[in-house]
Amino acid sequence: MGVKQYQIVLVNLHPTLGSEIRKTRPCVVVSPNEINDHLRTVVVAPMTTTSRNYPTRIKVKHNKKVGWVVLDQIRTIDKMRIVKTYASLSDKEIIACKQVIKETFVD
Repeated sequence: MGVKQYQIVLVNLHPTLGSEIRKTRPCVVVSPNEINDHLRTVVVAPMTTTSRNYPTRIKVKHNKKVGWVVLDQIRTIDKMRIVKTYASLSDKEIIACKQVIKETFVD
């Protein structure tokens, strides 16, 4: 399945443990296209419609709803978990995600 960085995909996240985000839900692909094109796994950040305004969460609009990309719960999944693909984040949302990823995991 060809997926691209910052594309929204519907992912079956079961099974989960503890405080991990559950259910089948939209996620944002955060792994670079070089990984997405050559490996059977991709790195995703789950989305939720209920969140507080944490510094590691980006507010986005998807499917006519406001939601949050939960960058503090990034995980690697097999592409077999992807149920459906949607459009990508907007340029503004992508920039916000990149900034949070950099501040959280790089700097």
